[in-house]
Amino acid sequence: MMTRILAKGYLWFLLALLYSPILIIMIFSFTEAKVLGNWTGFSTKLYSSLFTGGMHHSLMNAIWNTFAIATIAATASTLLGSLAAIGIFNLRSRARQVMNFTNAIPMMNADIITGVSLFLLFVSFGISQGFTTVVLAHITFCTPYVVLSVMPRLKKMNQNVYEAALDLGATPFQALRKVIFPEILPGMISGFILAFTLSIDDFAVTIFTIGNEGLETLSTYIYADARKGGLTPELRPLSTIIFVTVLVLLIVINKRAERNKNSD
Repeated sequence: MMTRILAKGYLWFLLALLYSPILIIMIFSFTEAKVLGNWTGFSTKLYSSLFTGGMHHSLMNAIWNTFAIATIAATASTLLGSLAAIGIFNLRSRARQVMNFTNAIPMMNADIITGVSLFLLFVSFGISQGFTTVVLAHITFCTPYVVLSVMPRLKKMNQNVYEAALDLGATPFQALRKVIFPEILPGMISGFILAFTLSIDDFAVTIFTIGNEGLETLSTYIYADARKGGLTPELRPLSTIIFVTVLVLLIVINKRAERNKNSD
């Protein structure tokens, strides 16, 4: 009995430690105080400023760049990762194990190593760093996660359906588009959302591939803002909105996965 109480208490302590900073940011997003921790009364002025263009121009550019990069990278990595998962799944057992292991290496690798490696790659080829290099870098580290999301759907799929489509006169591309893609669509959606979230969140890879032409994303803007000795107040409601959005997406994904599991 005592062991169970201590285990639950330890769990709640860890949860409080993890989520209390987020809760503090959410609470102080409803006050006008420029300094976090200084409550000056309930207000939604920061949210109004966020949506009416009262923010700094550089922050607006950083938000736009972040979501543009995340959308492009998530779309490209979803397509590439889905095709890669199909290719890996159709390999022989030993080759499939090797490719699955190879795919897992970037996910286990430290972000800073990935960032430095891509930085050296772009420099060695003389590629000017900026928006394009950041997008390519995000596609690179997001694609393995899409492969991981799609692979379970391929394992559940009836393998005879693809062959049946070919026997009925469909071309390989038609069978891919009309048979395989609909079957793995839930995994592709989960992979897209995961890639989109990872892209928005990334800092280590972005900072090494962003160059010095003035391009900023949300993560690099927050880093530069913090180094100046403070944070732009509008970052508090923005962080709250992003957190709630990601939380809702996770709930939707989990509900979808649970529904699919029950239907199977």
